[in-house]
Amino acid sequence: MLRSTKIVATLGPASSDPVVLERMIRAGVDVVRLNFSHGTVDDHLARAALVKEIARKTGRTVAIMCDLQGPKIRVGKFKDSKITLAKGQKFILDASCDLGDNERVGLDYKELPRDVDAGTVLLLDDGKIVLEVAEVRGEEVYTTVRHGGVLSNNKGINRQGGGLTAPALTPKDIDDIRTAAKINADYLAVSFPKTGADMYMARELLRASGGKAFLIAKIERAEAVTPAALLDIMNACDGIMVARGDLAVEVGDAAVPALQKRMIRLAREHNKLTITATQMMESMIESPVPTRAEVSDVANAVLDGTDAVMLSAESASGKYPVEAIEAMHRICVQAEQTQPVSLDQDFLNRVFTRVDQSIAMAGLFTAFHLKVKAIATLTESGSTALWMSRLNCGVPIYALTSQAATRYRCALFRDVYPLMVKYVGSDREELLVEAEKVLVENGVVKGGDLIVLTIGEPIGKSGGTNTMKIVKIGEHRKL
Repeated sequence: MLRSTKIVATLGPASSDPVVLERMIRAGVDVVRLNFSHGTVDDHLARAALVKEIARKTGRTVAIMCDLQGPKIRVGKFKDSKITLAKGQKFILDASCDLGDNERVGLDYKELPRDVDAGTVLLLDDGKIVLEVAEVRGEEVYTTVRHGGVLSNNKGINRQGGGLTAPALTPKDIDDIRTAAKINADYLAVSFPKTGADMYMARELLRASGGKAFLIAKIERAEAVTPAALLDIMNACDGIMVARGDLAVEVGDAAVPALQKRMIRLAREHNKLTITATQMMESMIESPVPTRAEVSDVANAVLDGTDAVMLSAESASGKYPVEAIEAMHRICVQAEQTQPVSLDQDFLNRVFTRVDQSIAMAGLFTAFHLKVKAIATLTESGSTALWMSRLNCGVPIYALTSQAATRYRCALFRDVYPLMVKYVGSDREELLVEAEKVLVENGVVKGGDLIVLTIGEPIGKSGGTNTMKIVKIGEHRKL
């Protein structure tokens, strides 16, 4: 059964073995995530090469997403690797400290003393430990422990309500952008952007390095979810990741579900992609089955309209990476079967000013009302398939392209299934015959089926979709 929602899986020690990775890809991975917070450049190059090799072997289209680390807003290291903080204890965050103890710890983020003042609440280790700032003296931040616990090396720091000034792109990120270009990544995820300018800078650096990846903005700062900032970021990227971990720490966990729904809705309205991430199947790091709450979480993201759901530690370091993907696949398929299709309502108050976008919407409308077998869009850039995938018409969309980069990019689009066609020059009829042949050979359609097909003339021109046809497979053509 076709699955509309795509699955992103993070690679790591648990998924580096070729046998395990092949099982994961066969189980349904659509995009692999290379997390640049861990591993070396050589690790990432080797994993990317292995993914491409196995994808060719299995015949599956698997895209590669490189995820930048972003600023290291973390505490430093301890002499004994960890300490225990008690409620009411005094504790110092010291930018000049080398090795920490029970009284103080150093900071990877040296600007913290300039970003806080008395009364500021700091959340460490994803909010497990809460410190309230009493005063700042030079490089030292004096705090009182509100909620204690075990604090170990290099745990993250968030400021409640946001307000840390760390730039989105660090020198390491700039080097990693070059690595992403070398890998020929299909997607580049940018951590902690606060404005569209952060995304524009990442895009310029990527293009200067020869990379052509789509940019995903990870929404994980309080500043990024204000209406103006979110729209600014949305206009500067190709898609967003609802990164619920750091976001929940900064805005409060109770605010995240409504934010998730708002962000996904806004992204779809602006023809942007969405990935829902963080702790979706967290228990499957140790358990072969998900909790009922995790099943509901994944299903709700599908019903929200997300393009993809993502596994992090579950597939990178968990005990059951293949089982996590299989469970996610089952949940997505089941949720999609219950999703209502109300395309006519979606067209209300929409205005189309471009010919190619108007053709895409006409194709959707026609496919929905004729109940055709499939939509086939002959596309150079993938834009027509993307626009179609923003609305749910209940008909699968096949992106037929001669461009390898477009094929892999479309692997993340909800409801879209990319297939390669041979480039046949400027002969329109020959290209249509080739398109039908590919659909039949892949088991999408058979003789007599109706499809809606979109194409652009002149052939091979990106952004030139200007024709919609209703085609009966095999009629007047020799397949």
